[in-house]
Amino acid sequence: MSETVACKKFFDGLSEIALIRSIKLYRLTLDPMPRVPVLPCLDHEAMLHEAIPRHAAAYIEDLASHDLHEVVFIPARSLIEIDIVSTHAEHSTGSREQLTQDLQERFPKYRVKIHGPSYLRGDKRVMKACRAQVSLQDILNSNDFDHLARSLERLRTVGTLMEKESRVASWGVRTLTGPLLAATGFVIYSLLGTLTPQLGDTWARGLQYSTVGILGGVFLYYGLKAVHLTEMANRVWKRAAEYSLIVSERRRLRNSLDETPELKNKTLKKLAVNP
Repeated sequence: MSETVACKKFFDGLSEIALIRSIKLYRLTLDPMPRVPVLPCLDHEAMLHEAIPRHAAAYIEDLASHDLHEVVFIPARSLIEIDIVSTHAEHSTGSREQLTQDLQERFPKYRVKIHGPSYLRGDKRVMKACRAQVSLQDILNSNDFDHLARSLERLRTVGTLMEKESRVASWGVRTLTGPLLAATGFVIYSLLGTLTPQLGDTWARGLQYSTVGILGGVFLYYGLKAVHLTEMANRVWKRAAEYSLIVSERRRLRNSLDETPELKNKTLKKLAVNP
């Protein structure tokens, strides 16, 4: 079975246990295209390498509780992942456990696992920053598109400011690390050098190396924090871009539905005038 066919069958089965609100595809196609927002998987498209297997993801809404979940389908690995990072604070633990059970019963040939947040990557901090401006529930269901546009603009602004803060921290570390390490190393080596007769050569050298190493570790820590902030800012930007694409697709689909009766009426009028 091809990955495209497997993907279609997966969404057919998924639609029987939940409402599919949006679909993300990574190097896969669906034919026919469902009438929900369909967009590329920005997280993996931005990585620009081919090591990631083709997959499809969907934001779904629980039929009973209306909680939101993200389900990722990887046909090459016979794997279904429930990503709880992107739907942080959008569902309850009970709803997630019920979804896991439903997926295991509906797709017994596939492994089902939970993809949780990473503390090192700051997943929860990113989602809290996004949710402070706009919720995923509003992105998928709200029809106040003007309000959504304003919220997304605020989210993009937050991402831009985070990226600028990371630049300031990064350039600060780059500017100060070299001169401070050189000056501190010179002072420490000179000071401890005078104490070598009292401390002994082994202790003096050990203190010299340890002090310079600790200071270098401090600068390395702040440098990594700057890189971490840059990475989180990029993810906030990608989340804003993803939300913008979903809202744009929802608006397009709604307009196409609104235009359909008008086109039919125009056609009927033309037939009435020119039988």
